[in-house]
Amino acid sequence: MKNLRKEFLTCMVLMVLSVSATAQNTDSSVTVSEAKVEKRKKGKKKAKLPEIDLSNWKVTIPEGEGKGGAINVEPPEILEYATNEILKPYMYNDSTKGALVFYAYPSSATTANTKYSRSELREQMVPGNDKVNWTFKQGGTLKAKLAMNEVSRDKNGKYHKVIILQIHGRLTDEQRDLIGQKDNNAPPVLKIYWQNGKIRVKTKKLKFAGVDATGILHKEAWTDDEGFNFEDEVGFRKFAIEVKVSNGKIVVSLNKSEFKVFENQSLKRWGIFENYFKAGNYFQTRDEGAFAKVNFYELEVKH
Repeated sequence: MKNLRKEFLTCMVLMVLSVSATAQNTDSSVTVSEAKVEKRKKGKKKAKLPEIDLSNWKVTIPEGEGKGGAINVEPPEILEYATNEILKPYMYNDSTKGALVFYAYPSSATTANTKYSRSELREQMVPGNDKVNWTFKQGGTLKAKLAMNEVSRDKNGKYHKVIILQIHGRLTDEQRDLIGQKDNNAPPVLKIYWQNGKIRVKTKKLKFAGVDATGILHKEAWTDDEGFNFEDEVGFRKFAIEVKVSNGKIVVSLNKSEFKVFENQSLKRWGIFENYFKAGNYFQTRDEGAFAKVNFYELEVKH
């Protein structure tokens, strides 16, 4: 009788242990399954798009035929850049980083007044019209958040230079005809470079302060200043640039922590010109095999 009772108790203990183990395995299985689902949810990243409205920009790319033959794409076509077969190699979204990428290399296609190729935006105050621009008296502000993505090096191991932002001058039709120039091109009054991981700024100054009102319209009346380097080395990190223009004055800031003010007699006389902002990748080399990619995350202009 005792043996029967003992066997019965042993069976009961084994049954309890078996049920407990099964329950534990079931709980564990559910936990692992839930964890996998949770991991998949976390692993799914939403596509990011750059915060850039292209309604008032046209773009020039390193595609086309020869000097002066670089292709331009204006609004509204530029708004479909993600599906435009001509633009896609040079201007495309990085949906992981939320950036609009501008790619350039030394192609045979350039604009009329340069030997360098570019994938660069040109401001159009009236979409599709290059003839409506602004003066320093009217002023303007440009804000951009960007980063150097990739850039090649020269034979000495230094990174190639890239102009990332500009203010370009423009002659009115009357000024163009007055000096007998074939086009409306005037010098860029502001050039902002990415150079060896630093941000460098150049403006224009008059060669001769006493040049008259007609002579000042000629490109030959102007030259680059000595240039200015911001202290912070941005490298390949994201950084912010702001450019504020008013009558006779340009203020450039880097990451809202460093500021450079340009205010002089040459800039006061620059008020004779029209202007427009430029942004992107104006690649400053003809080295074979060279290339650069610039990421723009934000770009905004106000007047």
